[in-house]
Amino acid sequence: MLTSLAILFPDLRPEIFSIDIGGFTLALRWYALAYIAGFLLGWWIIQRLMARPALWPANTAPMAPAKVEGLLTWVIIGVILGGRLGFVLFYQAGYYLEYPSQILRVWEGGMSFHGGGAGVLVAGLLYCRRHGVPPLQLADAMALVAPIGIGLGRVANFINAELWGRPTLAPWGVIFPGPAAQNCPWDWPSAICARHPTQLYEAALEGAVLFAVLAFLVWRRGALRQPGLVTGAFAAGYGLARFTVEFWRQADAQFITPDNPLGHVLTLGPLGVSMGQVLSLPMIAIGLALIWRARQAKEPT
Repeated sequence: MLTSLAILFPDLRPEIFSIDIGGFTLALRWYALAYIAGFLLGWWIIQRLMARPALWPANTAPMAPAKVEGLLTWVIIGVILGGRLGFVLFYQAGYYLEYPSQILRVWEGGMSFHGGGAGVLVAGLLYCRRHGVPPLQLADAMALVAPIGIGLGRVANFINAELWGRPTLAPWGVIFPGPAAQNCPWDWPSAICARHPTQLYEAALEGAVLFAVLAFLVWRRGALRQPGLVTGAFAAGYGLARFTVEFWRQADAQFITPDNPLGHVLTLGPLGVSMGQVLSLPMIAIGLALIWRARQAKEPT
C-alpha cells in the first residue's frame, strides 16, 4: 500500500475566541469575521468609487458616497437570507422540511453562494427602486467587491475544515480532521486519506484572481463607463472558476450514493455534473450576455 505525501491540517479552530457569560457562550468565529471584513472592505471601496465621477458614464457617479452606508444594510440582509435559503433549497431541502426549526440556525454553518447572490440581487433592486439609483451601475460596483468576501469566506471554510475536495495523492493534499474526511474509497491505494484543499483553490480563483481581473477592468480599462460590463465579467468569471474547481471538490453528502460515488446530479454524455456546476452554468450564460450587451451599447455623452 502506498503512503501519500501530504500536509497535516494545521492546529486551527473555527472559533477565534469565546467568552462564557453566565452560562451563555459568546464566540467570534472565523466565518463571521470573514463576512464582517468582506462587508467593511466592500463598503470602503464602493465609497471610493462613488467619489470618482470620472469612472462613470457621463462623469456622473450613480449615488453619493454618503449613501453607501445605507446600501450596506440592505446587502447584509440579502446575503444572509439568500445564502441560507439557497443552501436549504438547493442542498438539504429534505432535511429542513423534516426539521424546519433548524433553518434559522445560521451560526452552525450552511450558506449557498448562489443563494446569497440572488439575495443581494433582490436587495440591490429594491434599494435602487427606492432611492432612484441606476441598477446596472450599482451592480457593477457591488460586483467589483464581491470577490473579496468570497475569497475570505473560502479561507474560513478551510479553517473550519469543511467543503474539502476529493481524495488525492498529490503532495499538496491535506489530511483534514474528522471521520468524514478520512472516509476514502475502500480501494484507495494509500494508508493516508489526503484531500484536495479546494477551499484554497476557490479562494485563489473566485477571490484573488477574479478581483484582480475586475480591478484591472475598472481602473485601467474604464469598464464602469459601460454599465453591466463588470457585472457580466464577475458572473462569467465566478461561474467558470466554480465550475472548474468542482472537478476536484467533494460533492455534498446527500448526493453521494454507492452507485453515484462522485455525487453527480446531471449526466451530459460521458460526463457527470455536480450541483455546484449546474448552478454555475446559468451564471456563465448571464455573464456573457451582459458583457455582450454592455459592449454593444454606446457610452452616454
